[in-house]
Amino acid sequence: MSIATNIESLQAELKPIGVTLIAVSKTKSNEEIMEAYQAGQRIFGENQVQELVEKQEHLPKDIAWHLIGHLQTNKVKYIAEFVTMIHSVDSLKVLQEINKRAKQHDRIIDCLLQVHIADEEAKFGFDHAELIELLRSEELVELQNIRICGLMGIATNTENQKVIKEEFYELKMLFDGVKASYFRKEDFFSILSMGMSSDYHLAIEKGSNMVRLGSTVFGKRVVKHYKLKDDNNTKS
Repeated sequence: MSIATNIESLQAELKPIGVTLIAVSKTKSNEEIMEAYQAGQRIFGENQVQELVEKQEHLPKDIAWHLIGHLQTNKVKYIAEFVTMIHSVDSLKVLQEINKRAKQHDRIIDCLLQVHIADEEAKFGFDHAELIELLRSEELVELQNIRICGLMGIATNTENQKVIKEEFYELKMLFDGVKASYFRKEDFFSILSMGMSSDYHLAIEKGSNMVRLGSTVFGKRVVKHYKLKDDNNTKS
């Protein structure tokens, strides 16, 4: 099936149930992204800052770019002017840097707080106690150029659907609790980003309203490498 056909099929599946599709375009060519764009897709997700910057420069300006990969503080400056949403916020330090750079561009940047739900050491994110500590902190109140719009999580990479369902359920319960306790009157706190190509049906079943799909849209990945123009010593 073509990329355009995949987009049309996914949108027909997801739009009626209120789930937003993020087309994960990491390692994909501009031509492949444009095929999805011409099929009506406008939200794309990238894992690497270098690759995101390169693509943003050459692709249509009405694309909403989401940074979904781990974000280092020294990379925030490269995307602060244009990024639509950052999914992978996992520390107060990163939030403070996003706020600083957003203020320089007279913007408010939408963010999701990444929660560690997987039974894997490699995954980033807040644990429950760290998340609550952040939400209660005075430092968070001072950040006027970021907007926390919800939570994001990545399930364990396993074929055990019971484990995946339990992790997604746990994150949905946490989302509901955080919404009731800290954002009850804030309509913008509404996004639960969980689910990738291998598990998005399970994620939706457990309450996800935003899914991040790469291979389901574009097919298998081919690895490419990008460098920032003034950051040649930084690995991609």
